[in-house]
This record gives sequence, structure tokens and C-alpha cells, in this order.
Amino acid sequence: MKSEKISDAVVRRLPVYLRFLNELSFREVSTVSSQELGQKLDLNPAQIRKDLAYFGDFGRKGIGYDVAYLIEKIRQILNLDQQINVALVGAGNLGQALSNYNTYLKDNMKIVAVFDASEKKVGQKINSLTVQPIEDLGATVKRFNIRIGIITVPDFEAQRVADQLIDAGIEAILNFAPTILKVPAEVRLHAADFTTDLLSLAYYLGDGKEALTNES
Repeated sequence: MKSEKISDAVVRRLPVYLRFLNELSFREVSTVSSQELGQKLDLNPAQIRKDLAYFGDFGRKGIGYDVAYLIEKIRQILNLDQQINVALVGAGNLGQALSNYNTYLKDNMKIVAVFDASEKKVGQKINSLTVQPIEDLGATVKRFNIRIGIITVPDFEAQRVADQLIDAGIEAILNFAPTILKVPAEVRLHAADFTTDLLSLAYYLGDGKEALTNES
């Protein structure tokens, strides 16, 4: 792997490549070119080759990429060759939907614990998981070596929950609460703000405005 810093945009494209490669594997397609990937994913083939070249020389000139081999390598790059345990805090409608998504996960990332501050929700079953009280967070994170936390609580509770996750030893957080969180530099934070994304779509409605291309 090159020593230069890999941009967030490159890292975010890797799961897109992996998802399509898995589809090709399911269809028993053994090789694919960057041109074919670019056409199917609406990306510049040169960008795809550049993204993958950050991590190694995976293609063969005139042949393309071996699908099975590239799947294996991208999974290694994304640390999906090992199980990554996830904790979810907030057992409301969104939290329940995300917890149920476990059934469909094919990669080694799994929600193994769900927490909520409401006594009414504690003890309820979501799929195969029992909602735990937030007081159990620290012990459960250590017991299951949980490394990622998902926050699906109201915005006014999100920072407190983030602090609790960090205190418990969580290394990365995916925040669904519509608020900006402050976390230490060593904790990776990604925000999934449905409201912002939905409202921004309104800009492109009815006035003939064209979407700007995504930054590389």
C-alpha cells in the first residue's frame, strides 16, 4: 500500500466496488475490466484504477481484474476479513430497523448489542438481540470487543451517548442523530443525516438545475 494518505472519497468508493464485485461473483463472472466497472458504476475507469492502485497492483493488462481475488483484497483493505462487532444505542424505529438488517449482512460486520435508556424498551427482543440498559454499555463493549457504535437517539441525547461510547472504548461512531458531535481525534466519526440529504434534494427539483459531480 502506498504511504500517502488515502482520501475519504477513495475509502467510501471501496464498498461500492465490493458490492458490485459480489454481484459479479454471484453471477459466476470471473474477470472484469475497469471499463466495465466504470460503465456499471458510472465512474471514470481511470479513477477506479487509481483508487485500487493505492493498495496494490491487482489488475492484469489486457485481462482486467480477477473478481474473486479483488473481492478478497478489498475485504482485507476494509478489515472485513475479520468480524467487527457493533453496538447500537437507541431502540426506536430506526434502531430496530438497523438491528433487523443484521439478517441481510453478508460481511463480517454485525450488530451484537442494542441499548436504550427507556425502561419500557429494555428487555424487548429485536431479532435475536435483547435491548440492554445503557448502564451495561461499558461491560458489554469489553465483553464482545465491540469497536463501532451506532447512535440512533434524539439529537439532544446524542453527545452524551457518544461520550459514553468513547469512554467504553469504541473506536468509530456512525451517527444518525441530526446534530454535530464532538469526538477525540482518534475516534472516527461519520454522520448519516437523513434530514440534510432529503432537504438538499429539493434544490434540484423543477428548475432545471443539474447536480454537481461528486468530488474525487
